[in-house]
Amino acid sequence: RYGRFDPEDRRSRHCPYLDTINRSVLDFDFEKLCSISLSHINVYACLVCGKYFQGRGLKSHAYIHSVQFSHHVFLNLHTLKFYCLPDNYEIIDSSLEDITYVLKPTFTKQQIANLDKQAKLSRAYDGTTYLPGIVGLNNIKANDYANAVLQALSNVPPLRNYFLEEENYRNIKRPPGDIMFLLVQRFGELMRKLWNPRNFKAHVSPHEMLQAVVLCSKKTFQITKQGDGVDFLSWFLNALHSALGGTKKKKKTIVTDVFQGSMRIFTKKLPHPDLPAEEKEQLLQNDEYQETMVESTFMYLTLDLPTAPLYKDEKEQLIIPQVPLFNILAKFNGITEKEYKTYKENFLKRFQLTKLPPYLIFCIKRFTKNNFFVEKNPTIVNFPITNVDLREYLSEEVQAVHKNTTYDLIANIVHDGKPTEGSYRIHVLHHGTGKWYELQDLQVTDILPQMITLSEAYIQIWKRRDEDETNQQGA
Repeated sequence: RYGRFDPEDRRSRHCPYLDTINRSVLDFDFEKLCSISLSHINVYACLVCGKYFQGRGLKSHAYIHSVQFSHHVFLNLHTLKFYCLPDNYEIIDSSLEDITYVLKPTFTKQQIANLDKQAKLSRAYDGTTYLPGIVGLNNIKANDYANAVLQALSNVPPLRNYFLEEENYRNIKRPPGDIMFLLVQRFGELMRKLWNPRNFKAHVSPHEMLQAVVLCSKKTFQITKQGDGVDFLSWFLNALHSALGGTKKKKKTIVTDVFQGSMRIFTKKLPHPDLPAEEKEQLLQNDEYQETMVESTFMYLTLDLPTAPLYKDEKEQLIIPQVPLFNILAKFNGITEKEYKTYKENFLKRFQLTKLPPYLIFCIKRFTKNNFFVEKNPTIVNFPITNVDLREYLSEEVQAVHKNTTYDLIANIVHDGKPTEGSYRIHVLHHGTGKWYELQDLQVTDILPQMITLSEAYIQIWKRRDEDETNQQGA
């Protein structure tokens, strides 16, 4: 009977082996390749032991596995069809729908619209409960810097909603041989897994997403080596934007719609500090020393910390310097001048914001690299979690047209420890419950909002309040 296929047998029918399926070993977060041939083509998951095998015909790896171990139920990871081997018939049974949903979660427009209104806990297969969207990510080796950024972005509602629906980007035209679109697909898959209300596990492995990152960044960002959260965020947003067909100037994408603001940059060249005073005076009359202005867009704002004191006496050992958020935001008030040195010339620059995006990202500059090593500034930034008004950083003519300028924090990424080795964790606001959670790789705990401001914040995402919200808050 094994090996002789009767055409009648191939029809779908009820399978006597469904109770051998072991849902607790099923994990579809890893690369879909055969555990023996390492091929990506025509891969099946054995639903009894969870391993992946290629093919289901005679002598194929899945077929041999089924005969050798008496494991009979397989799922084609591409077509999402179930088969019984070695008899090779398709199984159609509605009790298997939970498995296909875990492999490929989908969301209706209605479900997406309700995501931020609900606080319903989901139950994983082992009985643990989790809040969809507030889900731990595996740290494969040293990828917590990427995990924190991905978790932050997955909690930005318009970005998340766009990626939850594959229809939004399925038909984007890409040049032949382009690999960058893989980032878009993998990010979409990761979003759907993080927000899946019917997952078998209370955590997700970002394995496939990170493999796409390693490949698309040409190994600039690795899984095995700690990277910098800000560098990764900057690269990832730009790579997503261009993979979605966006351009520097004209073509916008969901990424620029959500995060892009604009500013004016005023630049003035300075005479060399060692020149005699008279010569400096004369030079300042020249055209090349006059202030110039350019309009520039930004995806995030870099906030500079004041230099941390170098020497501490015994008593001051415990004092970590603190600075209010508004002090470091003053860089963008259009008046504060900051000196920038290149190896040949010195410039004074000042910045003024001209457009505030719906979601504003702050990167707090904690690290300075010099020739020998990287230094970290441990200064704590004191910030309110809600109600930060940025109106004063806009020019007067822009203030008149920019109605909403008030922001609330929704994500806060923290870097702990030494500059080159430390670790990352993140605080996120769950919109449905209004509660804050701390995520560090697989660990998810709730946290009081007042604890968030005590950490060495590194990247923050702020959400602009819209008309109706401002009125509600006022009420």
